[in-house]
Amino acid sequence: MLSIVIPVRNEAENIRTTLTALSGVVGVPAEVLIVYDDENDPTLPVVRASTPPPNIEYRLIRNNLGRGPANALRAGFAAAQGEAIVVTMADLSDDLPALPTMLARFGEGYDLVSGSRYMPGGEQVGGPWLKGKLSNFAGMSLHLLGLPTHDPTNSYKLYRTERLRQLSLESGNGFEINLEIVVKAWRAGWRITEVPARWVDRTAGRSKFKLWRWLPRYLRWYAQAVVVALTPSRVHDQNR
Repeated sequence: MLSIVIPVRNEAENIRTTLTALSGVVGVPAEVLIVYDDENDPTLPVVRASTPPPNIEYRLIRNNLGRGPANALRAGFAAAQGEAIVVTMADLSDDLPALPTMLARFGEGYDLVSGSRYMPGGEQVGGPWLKGKLSNFAGMSLHLLGLPTHDPTNSYKLYRTERLRQLSLESGNGFEINLEIVVKAWRAGWRITEVPARWVDRTAGRSKFKLWRWLPRYLRWYAQAVVVALTPSRVHDQNR
C-alpha cells in the first residue's frame, strides 16, 4: 500500500481538486493522510464531504507534535501504514502525473525517489524568484559533488517507509526537513534516484513557505551535505 502525506492549513480552496487529481493517477491501494494542526481548519469539512475512489482511503491525522510543516510531515510519517510514503502539497503545485514513474522506481529497489525540477525534463513555473534561484543552486551544486538528485529541497519525494523510520529527524518547523532527509539518507547509503517533475506555483490560498526564517536551517543541512560529499570514508550509495 502507498501512503500519501499531505500537510494542510487553510487549504479548503485546493484540497478537493488535489484529491480528485490523485484519484486519477494512483493505480495502487493507497491511503491519503491529511495532516492538520487545528480542529477548526476549514480544510477538514471539505475532506469529510469527499468520497474517495474504491482503492483509496482518506484519513485525517491531527499533528500533535507542534506547529509547522516539519512536524506535520513527521506526524504523517508516524501514522503511515504503507510500505512507501510520498509527500505532496495540497495546492496541486506538484507533478502528480509523475507519481506512477516514482512508484516504478520504488519497485526497482530505490529507497528515495525525488521529483526533480532541475534535472533534464523537469521545470519550475512561477514562485518567488530568489527562492527558486537558491533552491536551484543548492541542488545543482550538491549534484556536482555526487548527490544522486538535482533537487534535494523539493517536498515531492517518495520514501521507503522502513528506511525512513530508521532516521532520527531533527527538523521541527520548516520545509528544511526535506533536505535533512536527503542528506541523512545519502550518508546512510540509501539507493536514491530522481524523475523529472514540473512544479507550478499555487493559484489559490497563501504559501506557507518562510524563506528568511528557514534559510539558516537550510544552510545547516547544505553544509552537512558538503561534508558527506567530501568525506573519503562516506558510505553513501553511488547507484552502481
